[in-house]
Amino acid sequence: MAGESLSKLVDLMAHLRGPEGCPWDREQDYDSVKALLLEEAYEVIDAVNARDFAGLEEELGDLLFQVIFYSQLASEENKFSIDNVVEHVHAKLIRRHPHVF
Repeated sequence: MAGESLSKLVDLMAHLRGPEGCPWDREQDYDSVKALLLEEAYEVIDAVNARDFAGLEEELGDLLFQVIFYSQLASEENKFSIDNVVEHVHAKLIRRHPHVF
């Protein structure tokens, strides 16, 4: 189920940034991961252009991880969480589709 899988990924990111996690991940900040976010977005586009669905699956996961990464950074500063991100996009999609909802 998507919720369980997403929770596992969120927990993994928190662990990577935690005291027992990865030194590289703990050193990152909003600016240091910008290039990675852009790179992953381009790799998604490349996979779509090539109609490489195995590659697209992988690249979407990498792009999703960047969203989780930024959300973790914000959560650590008590700015927002991944739950807030999901709730905002959910509400926005409903608001933009009055003809459906």
